[in-house]
Amino acid sequence: MPRPPRLELPGVPLHVIQRGNNRAACFFGDVDRRFYLQCVAKSAARTNCAIHAYVLMTNHVHLLVTPGAPGSAAAMLQDIGRRYVRVINTIHGRTGTLWEGRFKSSLVDTERYLLTCHRYIELNPVRAGLAAHPSAYPWSSHAHYAVGRSNDLLTEHAAFRGLGATPAERQAAFRDLFLDELDETTLAHIREATNAGCPLGSPLPRKRGRPAKPVANDDSQTAIPGKLL
Repeated sequence: MPRPPRLELPGVPLHVIQRGNNRAACFFGDVDRRFYLQCVAKSAARTNCAIHAYVLMTNHVHLLVTPGAPGSAAAMLQDIGRRYVRVINTIHGRTGTLWEGRFKSSLVDTERYLLTCHRYIELNPVRAGLAAHPSAYPWSSHAHYAVGRSNDLLTEHAAFRGLGATPAERQAAFRDLFLDELDETTLAHIREATNAGCPLGSPLPRKRGRPAKPVANDDSQTAIPGKLL
């Protein structure tokens, strides 16, 4: 049975999850992470995609991206995969695939959910036990939004710019968003939407047949639990 097409609309933010194959590690050191971000920057510019937020975990990646044209996000992920895997395989003397064959994604269809999804992404290391606070994890977009650290990869979404009239006001309001963790209902909704490929903020479709299996926790570090490589 053919897979359903991914929902991807120009100008509508998209939450993307790209996992390592069999949930194995896709980063083997900080040099790999820096190179991956370089690949994202080049591919995003080439495919007309705006990156709003990201986090690099040990065995998966989250991106919040707005495609500029139909199929832009898919083209960006394919381009990143080619660039990154070719070099990483050469550096580490490995062969074969590195990523799962099909990334997961969901449209983020309201500005309320955009900031919620943004928080979900940057809180990922905290839920995985890799950091006590998002500010303590270096491989995410958090420092740019929370304290104004320059990051040329990022394009600030209008939802963030609406948090205040000045950079200092926006940063303070953004930090306030992280005073509380996301509740379990919100976490489950984001995970279900991404795994089902449904818009975040819309009711999820009911499937016929047997009850669905529990939604995978994308915060987990299956390859090396609790350890940052």
